[in-house]
Amino acid sequence: MSAAALAGLLAGFGIAIPVGAVGALLVALTARAGWRTGAGAALGVATADGVYALVAVAGGSALVPLLTPVTAPMRRVSAAVLVALAVRAAWTAVRAYRGDPRIAPGPGPGPGSGTTTPLRAYLTFLGITILNPMTVIYFAALVLATGPDAPATPATRTAFVLAAFLASATWQLFLAMGGTLLGRTLTGPRGRMATALTSSTLIVVLAVRLVT
Repeated sequence: MSAAALAGLLAGFGIAIPVGAVGALLVALTARAGWRTGAGAALGVATADGVYALVAVAGGSALVPLLTPVTAPMRRVSAAVLVALAVRAAWTAVRAYRGDPRIAPGPGPGPGSGTTTPLRAYLTFLGITILNPMTVIYFAALVLATGPDAPATPATRTAFVLAAFLASATWQLFLAMGGTLLGRTLTGPRGRMATALTSSTLIVVLAVRLVT
């Protein structure tokens, strides 16, 4: 069981540490909406990784041929959602900076705003992350690569999945903490707008790379 847990930890960190568009969006969200909302989003990402790890150990090798044809379309949908969120956050930040009376102080509604609840952030990031079926393919490949040491019993499979979830959650919460520290440097409207525009640009670039 310890070997399965270690394999799960390595797999979880392996899929979580490369910071892509979702990671950048998580940092930007936390910087503007606060730690609780960022933590909710981080756990949403980790939950998706945990679900895909569970799917992988429960028969991911059989699902890979079925998932491969839909991988590209789902990644395009994920990229489109990320771009839409980034554009909305940037537009809201610019309007707030210009003093639009229809926008309360701070970012407007939606992901990355001060009115986003932890539950809404959790569900949003769960949905964004679950749209990337490459995650289950990644976990399935790792499980197959372990050969006879692959998790085979309910206990070892549970250990693998929980370890993968905990590894992903640890890293995503670390990113959220970075967003919290960044948010503390935003002392005025100009800083908030600059951060929103910078993060939105980065998110768009990383989202485009998902489909290229």
